[in-house]
Amino acid sequence: MNTTYLIAGLSSLMLTIAAMFFAKGVFPKLGLMDRPHKYGLNRKPIPYPVGILLYLVFLLLSLVFLEPTAKLIGLLLGAGLLVAISFVDDRIDLPPWLRLCVQALVAIILVLSGIGIETITNPFGGYLALNEINLTFNWGDAAYTLVLFSALFTVLWIVLLVNTMNWLDGIPGLVSGISVLGSLTLFFLSISDLVNQPEIAMMAILVAMIALGAWLFDFFPPKVIIGDSGSMFFGLMLASLAIFSGGKIATTFLILGFAILDALYVIIYRLFKRRAPWKGGEWDKYRKAVHLHHRLLQFGFSERQALLVVYFLSGLFGVIALFFGHARKIHGYCLCGHPFFDHRTYPSRKTLEKTRVKSPLFIVNRMVPHQQ
Repeated sequence: MNTTYLIAGLSSLMLTIAAMFFAKGVFPKLGLMDRPHKYGLNRKPIPYPVGILLYLVFLLLSLVFLEPTAKLIGLLLGAGLLVAISFVDDRIDLPPWLRLCVQALVAIILVLSGIGIETITNPFGGYLALNEINLTFNWGDAAYTLVLFSALFTVLWIVLLVNTMNWLDGIPGLVSGISVLGSLTLFFLSISDLVNQPEIAMMAILVAMIALGAWLFDFFPPKVIIGDSGSMFFGLMLASLAIFSGGKIATTFLILGFAILDALYVIIYRLFKRRAPWKGGEWDKYRKAVHLHHRLLQFGFSERQALLVVYFLSGLFGVIALFFGHARKIHGYCLCGHPFFDHRTYPSRKTLEKTRVKSPLFIVNRMVPHQQ
């Protein structure tokens, strides 16, 4: 392995750890603390949200270890806008439509900077072309070409991944842990002889070590809360790594298989219940959870046990992404996705009643800031 990756990774990890200690010391003085009483938590407030510091670490190290291309500048500008709006949302709760518009704008910024995907690998053979319809615009003496389907797919992909990671932020340590696994998988894929993309590998190792540094403080019980600014930052980074230089859509879909299946299930559930897909906090009259990590808590798992289960499933998806062929990836995806759509994964009313008595860690008493 190139020693540059090692230096970049260690720099990223150490700078993130320093940023977390900075947050613990300075955020209380600035009043940047969470509100545990709002969510029924019996603990002292902790620094929140620290996601903006994670972005600043990535910004600094990107300028050191990466070439300042148009794509990188577009990514940094888009990420900065997304993190800034999410930081405000962490403090004052912006309306969902505004957040969605900002996410779409960020995706458009990335498209205009040249980030996108023109073909998608068909797992059963061949490719799906997205570059068949081009629109040309003239601006002064310059002409610009917009690849229509590629641009639309890129916008949808980025918005999906950003919200997927945000919705996953139901237990401290969940988003940061999955981001470590996902970006490390993309790193090892990028340095392989088959792919050999040093720029993507460098970005992936930076994101992985930032996520690891955040995880050390975010893992339950948390010492800081990354907030929507942190979860959306990681979502944007992973979405961008998949399309920054060539298509890794299928691989990234598998790497984030747990998160994406969870998000798809929640969307289907909310539509079935005639609710807006972006409106969270749903519970039925038996207080039955929707997200899989919340279902694990209702079964009586502790927060740490639930995290370990999710890490295992995410790691399994990553192994499938690295070592399975295209056709077998589909089989693995279906196998790993079974728990999401199996009705037996839901606790029955009788089980919930027993859980309320036996487990002091029942989900109602363990809700965390900005869970969806």
